[in-house]
Order: sequence, then C-alpha cells, then structure tokens
Amino acid sequence: MDVISRIASLVPEIDGPKVRLSLNEKLKWTLIVLFLFYLLSMTPLYGLHPEQVARFEALAVLLAASFGSILSLGIGPIVTGSIFLQLLVGADVIKVDLKSKEGRKRYQEFQTVFTVFFILFENSIYVLSGALMPAQPTLWNQFLLISQLVVGGFLLMFLDEVASKWGIGSGISLFIVAGVAREIFVSAFSPITTQSGPIGIIPNIIYSFLSSSPQAADVFTFGIVALCATLLIFFLSTYFQSVRVEIPLSFGRVGGFSIKWPLNLLYTSNIPVILVASLIASLEVWGVMLYHANLPILGTYEVVEIGGQRREVPASGLVKYLNVPHLTEMLTNPKWDHLISILVYGSLMMIGSMFFSYLWVEIGGQDPSSIADQIISSGLLIPGFRSSKPIIEQILSKYIYSLAILGGFVVGLLATIADVLGALSRGTGILLSVMIIYSLYEQITRMHLEEIHPSIRKFLAG
Repeated sequence: MDVISRIASLVPEIDGPKVRLSLNEKLKWTLIVLFLFYLLSMTPLYGLHPEQVARFEALAVLLAASFGSILSLGIGPIVTGSIFLQLLVGADVIKVDLKSKEGRKRYQEFQTVFTVFFILFENSIYVLSGALMPAQPTLWNQFLLISQLVVGGFLLMFLDEVASKWGIGSGISLFIVAGVAREIFVSAFSPITTQSGPIGIIPNIIYSFLSSSPQAADVFTFGIVALCATLLIFFLSTYFQSVRVEIPLSFGRVGGFSIKWPLNLLYTSNIPVILVASLIASLEVWGVMLYHANLPILGTYEVVEIGGQRREVPASGLVKYLNVPHLTEMLTNPKWDHLISILVYGSLMMIGSMFFSYLWVEIGGQDPSSIADQIISSGLLIPGFRSSKPIIEQILSKYIYSLAILGGFVVGLLATIADVLGALSRGTGILLSVMIIYSLYEQITRMHLEEIHPSIRKFLAG
C-alpha cells in the first residue's frame, strides 16, 4: 500500500446503502443533511474578534459559506481539491485509468487526500494570515479558530458524502441550492429596515411606492429590474436545459422498434460552472489571505461601510475585476472599471467553463467510449451502421465534444449575463440552482417516477 492509499484509509468513509433506497428514504436523508448544513452555518466561531470585518459576501453563496461560522470557507476547500486533482489528471501528471474499477478507486483515494489537505491548509492559512482574527492575538486562540474551521470542513465533507450516497444528488450541489434559496428568501421578503428602507426587495418596492422621497422612484425601478432579472435567468436556464440532440437507436433483434438517445446541449450540466465559480471564489479567498500576509500578489483591499456594516472589498489588482458590477450600479455610476470587470470575469467564465466541460467529459465517464459501451451493453445500435464500438464511438465523438465545448460556452455566457443583470441573489448562484434543481427533477423522474403520487407523476412526466 503506497502513501496515498495509506492516508486515504485513515479518513473515515460513509458506507453506501446495501439495497436500493426508496424515494421517501432519499428525501428523508436529504432533509436531514440540509437541516445539519443550516445548523452548522449558524454555529458561530468561538473566540472570533467581535469587530471582525466581513468579506467576499458576493461569493459566499457559491461556496455555501457563512462568514463568522464554522463554515466560513464552505465547500471552498473541497472544490479546490477537486479542481487541482482534475487539472493534474488532465495534464497526465497523475496517471489514473478512469475506465477501470481499480482506476476509479485510485481516483477516489486521490480525491480524499486532496480534500483533506485543502481543508487543513486553507482554513489554517485563512486564520494565520489574519483574514479571520481572534479576539486575542495569541497562538492558542489562533489554534482554537483553526480547529473549529477544520472540524466544520470535515463535517461538511461527510455531509456531502451522505447526501451523495443516501440522498438525492450530490451534497455540494445541495449546499449551493440551500445557500441560494436562503439568499433569495432574505433578499425578497426580509422586513428588516435600514436607513434606506427594508432589506427585502418586495417590502422595499412597497415602501418606495408609498414613500414620497426623491429616491423612491429609483428604488422602485431597481427593485422591479431585480425581480425581472431573476425571472429571466430562471427562464433562460430552464430553456437551455431542455435543448438537446437526439441520436436514433434501434434494437438489433427487434425489428421496427427504435428509441432516441438524448445528448443535452448543456452536456456536462452544472459541473463546469461550479468549478469555474469556485475557482474564482477561491482566487478571492487567496487574495484576502495573501493581502493580510503582506503579499498582495492578487490585489489589495480596503474597508468600507455598507448598510451599517464594515466590509473589506477589493481595491486593486485581479481580485478587483473578479466581481462584475450589477446593471443598476453601471447605470447610476458608470466607470471604465465596470467594462474591464465584465471582460475579465466573462472571459474567465466562458473559457473556464469550456475547458472544464471538455475535461469533465474525459474524467466523468461521459466520453464517447463510455457512452458507446452503454449503448452496446443495452443491445442497441445506430440504424445503418454495424454494431461495432469504434463506429459508434466515432459517430458519438462528432456530437459529444462539440456539445461539451458549446454547452460550456453557453453556460459561461449565461453566468456572466446573470451576474451583470443582478438579481435577488448572485446571478451565477441562481443559474446553478436552476440547473441543479432541473438535474434533480430528471433524476427523480428517471429513477423514482413509479413511487410518486399519480397526479404529481402525470405533471412531472408531462
């Protein structure tokens, strides 16, 4: 047993179910995981400085993070480990045969080791760099903060594993949806009032409509724009999810009977956006850590007061352009920096999504060879062609790689448009949530449709 296998064997693993779980069982485990996630996100860090400056709220939703809690970095370390592993495997630095059972097991061992390393490393550096300050600047208090963050990181890793094996969908996707849902609910309905009016968009619209102040018209207009932008993002995301190419197939031994094998435009679903958005979020987290370590390689920060709360925002460098301005901000106070931010952010989103989409096809078992094996093992063939794997694989290659790259570009473009328009939550988070929920819908209708109540089944199937 080598070092990687030995380290991976020391990490506790959640056993999967021995029998096929019913939909009710999966829903029960999913709700339990969600409850525990919300509970952890509200568990404050003991010993944190009471006047700690909040930061990277714009990306907290994508990281499923809650600043000041034991989930202050959220899924950041987990996804960062996955990104590094995929890059190393894609560059053949780490050689793993993902088409074999042994290779997939080996990949999972690397995944575990990388995740554990980044949970320990990122949480430690985040505290030691001063990005999270203890109430008393002593080594013991720093160790106390790091210990709490590491425990939170490991608990989130185990919750992700429970959700993936016992629930519906993956834990990371579930946590992102939970964070976005909470953000949308608060942004839409919160009645808490500040000097400028209620925090929630809908109470604010009502407040501005009844108010006679000069700013009331602008507040009302921008509130309506935010609501319309949210609905537009939902519509576009759902539409592009439904666009697909269907390859006709027939059963070799059953003449006249044929089916269609669907290949979605968004072939790799939400994976590329999760990876790119998490990469951008990780860059900002690293920017904060390096800045507080007096190494402002990625940029500098300044403290400003927003809504009565002190926040640390990027002032220069790459990190300044990793967050695109909302449409309302560009209309009220246009700057050249806004255009640069859109170009930098949009380029990262679209090129990164295309790259990770192509890479995920090779790593995630969605390559033409794997799909050809599925078709042949089902006794299917493409009409007019022999039932030969090389032939089927060649035909699939024409579609799969094109869809992966085009789908990556589309989803990156959608993410950029979503963030520029502004909405009740971060636009990329809403885009991700729609795609995740759509994937869950497809998974339920594919695997558990017969267990659903007839009236709901008719609605889902129709």
